[in-house]
Amino acid sequence: MAPPPPDVLQWLSGNTTESLDILAQYWQFIAHPKNPKSGEYGFSESDMAKFGAEEGRRVYNALEKAADRKHAGFAPDFDQESANLAAGRPNVQNVTVLFEDWWGSGVLHAKVWISDKKDVYIGSANNDWKSLTQVKELGIYFVGCPQIAKTVEVYFQNLWTLSTLNSTTYTKIAWDKKWQTFRKVPCWSHFLQPEQRCRSPLPLSVDVPYVDGYPSLANPELLDVLIETPGLKRSSKEHHLSYLSFAPPELSFDKFQADEQGWVDTIKSVNSGGMVRISTMDWLGQSQYASETVFWPSLSSAISEVIFSKNATVRLLVAYWTHFIPSTEKYLKSLLYSNILCASSKYNHCSGKVEVKYYLVPGYNETGPALAQGAATGNRYPDFTRVNHGKYVVSDLQDVFDADWDSPYTMPVKPLEASRKEHRALSFCRPDAGNDLTKKAMRSFSLLSQQVVAVT
Repeated sequence: MAPPPPDVLQWLSGNTTESLDILAQYWQFIAHPKNPKSGEYGFSESDMAKFGAEEGRRVYNALEKAADRKHAGFAPDFDQESANLAAGRPNVQNVTVLFEDWWGSGVLHAKVWISDKKDVYIGSANNDWKSLTQVKELGIYFVGCPQIAKTVEVYFQNLWTLSTLNSTTYTKIAWDKKWQTFRKVPCWSHFLQPEQRCRSPLPLSVDVPYVDGYPSLANPELLDVLIETPGLKRSSKEHHLSYLSFAPPELSFDKFQADEQGWVDTIKSVNSGGMVRISTMDWLGQSQYASETVFWPSLSSAISEVIFSKNATVRLLVAYWTHFIPSTEKYLKSLLYSNILCASSKYNHCSGKVEVKYYLVPGYNETGPALAQGAATGNRYPDFTRVNHGKYVVSDLQDVFDADWDSPYTMPVKPLEASRKEHRALSFCRPDAGNDLTKKAMRSFSLLSQQVVAVT
C-alpha cells in the first residue's frame, strides 16, 4: 500500500542530513484540546487518541530531532510551533511571507518538504495533526530526484527573497485587461507595461512579450519522471514528459508554467472521446477573498471546450463540508448546463458531457469544539476536519480518482431543472435524517484514507 503522509513526513525529518526546507500555510502538529481557542477544545484524551492526534506529535518530535542535528532548515510561514523549532537554534530559520502585502490578498497555500535537495514531498496535507488523520489528502513523494528538487528549490528561494524585501517599495497597482480590474502586483509583474516594470530581484527572470494576463509557455521545462503507484502494482513503463507549475506567476518566470495554465493544459490534453477527472475542495468561478470582484471562468471554459470539440467526458468531484461555499452549487449547475448546450444543435455531433458529484465525508456537519462557553456542543469531531482536501486533475492515470468517484460517500449534483429540489437533495446528510447510508458511513469511516504516491 502507498505510505500515508505522517510516515512520509517522519521519514523526511529522520533521514535529512544537510537541509530540510518546508513550505507551510500554518502549523499545528500538536493538538490542544484544553485550549478554548482551539478547534478541538473539550475533547477527551480518549477522543484525541481515537482521532489519531498522536501522529502529529510524532511528526513534530521528528522535526525537533532533525533541528537538533544542526542541519539547516527554513519554513516561510509562522505559528508557535515553527517559532519554537527556531528558538535557540541558529541553524533553523523561520520567516513569514504576507501575500496580502504583495498581491492585495492570498496566502502561501503550497505544502512542500525538500530534504537534502533530492527528496521532495508535494501534497495537499497541511502541517496539522488533523490533516494527517481526519482529512482526506493526497500527495506525491519524490525519492532521489535532485532535478525536481532543484526546480522546486527555485520557487522556494524566490519566496525566501520575497520575505526579505519591503513590499511598499516593490509593488504597484496595475490594470488587468483580461479580468477588467485593478490589482496590486510586484513591480516586475507582466501585468505592467514594460516601461513601468522594475528589475526583478528574483533570479531566472526573463522578458516575454506583453499579453492580456500571463503568457502560457509553449515549451515549459520538461522533466522525465517514471510514475509508479505502490500498492496498485502498476507502472507507466516509460518516462512521462512532465513539468512543474507554480503560482503566483511573478515568482516563477522563465521556464516554469503558471499553475492556472497547468490545469488548463491538463484538461485540454484529453484525447478525443477520452475522460478528464478533477477532484477539488472548492469550485468557484469568481473571486472569494479579494477586495475586487473578478469573474474567473478559466477552468469552466476549458471543460466546456473539450466537451464540445473532443466529445470528452469530464468528471468533477467537489468536497461538501461544514465550510462549503454556498455559491458553489450555482457554478456547478452552470457547468452542467454545458450538457444541454452541447446537444442543442442538430448541425453538430457533440456528444461530450460533464458529470458532477459532491464528496461527503461522514460527520462533516458535526465538527467543531466539544465545548463552547462551558456547554457541550454535540460535535463529534474537531473543527476543520471530515473533508476531501485533495486537489488534482488527471486525463489518464485514474485509479485514485475512480475509487473516490464510485464510493458510497458521493452524491450527484442535480442539473438546473432540478434546482427547486436542491435544498432537499442534501437532507440525508443531517444527523437526524436516519438514512441507512449515513448510519453505515458514520460507523465505518473513522480515520480517513490517506495516500502518497511514491516516485523513485
